[in-house]
Amino acid sequence: MATLSNEKVVLHEVTINSSLDLVWYAWTISERVSEWFAPQVVVDPVVGGAFELYFIPGNTDGMNTKGCKITKLEDKKTLHFTWKGPDDFNEVMNHEDELTTVQVAFEKVDEDTTKVSIEHVGFKGDASWDEAYNWHQMAWSGVLGSLKSALEKGEGNLCCQPE
Repeated sequence: MATLSNEKVVLHEVTINSSLDLVWYAWTISERVSEWFAPQVVVDPVVGGAFELYFIPGNTDGMNTKGCKITKLEDKKTLHFTWKGPDDFNEVMNHEDELTTVQVAFEKVDEDTTKVSIEHVGFKGDASWDEAYNWHQMAWSGVLGSLKSALEKGEGNLCCQPE
């Protein structure tokens, strides 16, 4: 996706010792996403479906991505969804009509290795966005580290093909 010159983009990637199938399911099945990303999750893996993470279980008023939607989905290739930052950034970036977008790309390296790339777009270039942008730079690195660790341990639902 081309970005405007006044936007900042968060870019991160990780190579995971896990099959493409298992990495894909870790992003698109709610029970699996909750094992590495947020404790309470609603993911409906269709365009227009929910991509909602609740970082404090039971709290639907704060620290969540309530209302975020999947905007693009190509099986085991691409997952795009709208995004809300932490409550501290509500004034800057969590306006329903102009949310940022997270673009996740999946690439099979070999049978047991997958590369995941994150491109988080929509950050404005002005100074009011600097703190949110810097926070997301750090956060996405941690999120991908959590994904890698959880998948490579292969415990719980993350170990196997879904039934």
